[in-house]
Amino acid sequence: MTERQPKLWTKDFVIAACAAFFVSFVFHILMVTIALYATETYHATTSEAGLAAGMFIIGALVVRLFVGYLIEAFGLKRMLLVSLLIYILSSFLYLLKVNLAFLLMNRFVHGVGMGMATTVTSTIVAQIIPPQRRGEGIGIYSLSPVLANCIGPFAGLLLSQYVGFQAIFILCLVLSIVGLGISLVLRVPPSPALSPAAVKGIHLSNFIEPKVVPVCLIILISGFCYSGVVSFLSFYAQELGVVKAASVFFMVFAIAILLSRPFTGRLFDLKGANFIMYPAIVLFAAGMMLLSMAQNSFTLLLAGAIIGLGYGNIQSITQTLAVHLSPPNRIAMATSTFFILLDVGFGFGPYLLGFLIPYTGYGHLYFLLSFVILGLIGLYELVNGKKERAGKKLHASIHMKKCRCP
Repeated sequence: MTERQPKLWTKDFVIAACAAFFVSFVFHILMVTIALYATETYHATTSEAGLAAGMFIIGALVVRLFVGYLIEAFGLKRMLLVSLLIYILSSFLYLLKVNLAFLLMNRFVHGVGMGMATTVTSTIVAQIIPPQRRGEGIGIYSLSPVLANCIGPFAGLLLSQYVGFQAIFILCLVLSIVGLGISLVLRVPPSPALSPAAVKGIHLSNFIEPKVVPVCLIILISGFCYSGVVSFLSFYAQELGVVKAASVFFMVFAIAILLSRPFTGRLFDLKGANFIMYPAIVLFAAGMMLLSMAQNSFTLLLAGAIIGLGYGNIQSITQTLAVHLSPPNRIAMATSTFFILLDVGFGFGPYLLGFLIPYTGYGHLYFLLSFVILGLIGLYELVNGKKERAGKKLHASIHMKKCRCP
């Protein structure tokens, strides 16, 4: 008789996933419209408009250095409510037309709210998911930001054309209030006790979980490479003459993730990380190489689907591994570490890769990045692959010895 699996789809799991969706949706709808708003409303230059978009990411990155410690000090529920209150306040402040400096300040504060909220909700989900279904659970939960990434930019561009920026800001305010409302009934696991290092004073472990840094280097490098797609695809598409295909590239990318993650998460729980990670790295590299050789719309969109299968699953599996490798009382810090390294790779990638483009062009840049991605196979083998295989051999050996006993 098969053992009954513990329940995954609980009320609290659904509430946390919905809260994460609202937070991500607000981020994506503003990310595609705020630069245009800054230009039209405050006559911002191109660089100032770009800064208005980027201040959000800067705010999120800064707070993630401290949010793990804050969760340990004040508790998950309290930090979740604080982060959503910041979201509500910032969404309201967009309605006030003051000046560009005020907008930049508000974008930074809004980013702080997002950095806190995404880390807290991810930590809550990691703790309420049954350990034996953690890969599947985190994979499904992380579809919330993917779905928001599908709908948010499209909704933002549509609303900015037909109803204006004020309507977008009101929508963001309403969604933030709904997120806070549903979070009030969310049952949160007891907060972990402060680690000894945190009690004694300021240490590196107050900001990151050192045990998960090696495996999180995978997402830093992956995010770095993928940022080149996000930032420069539109220019590459213009060069190829496939601008219409580029407009649905990220939709195809997101659909590939939506279709694959429930299955890859379950396979993680049954077969382990190695079973998913090695093929995901190869797919990511293959998709990037195909993108570098694209000459028509079909090839471009096929590359988007393959990159989605690769990068999308690297992201969720790395996050699950970070939770697995951390002590139970350090899950918040491990989650924060994952997001910090993802933000570093994704944030600095476009700036650094931009220096290469005059020498390589877009196609050759993607070709070179495909080999960087393939190098992740060696890195993953060092930080987890070998250990996982050794652990499985040991487990199998112990199991065989037990079976031989009379």
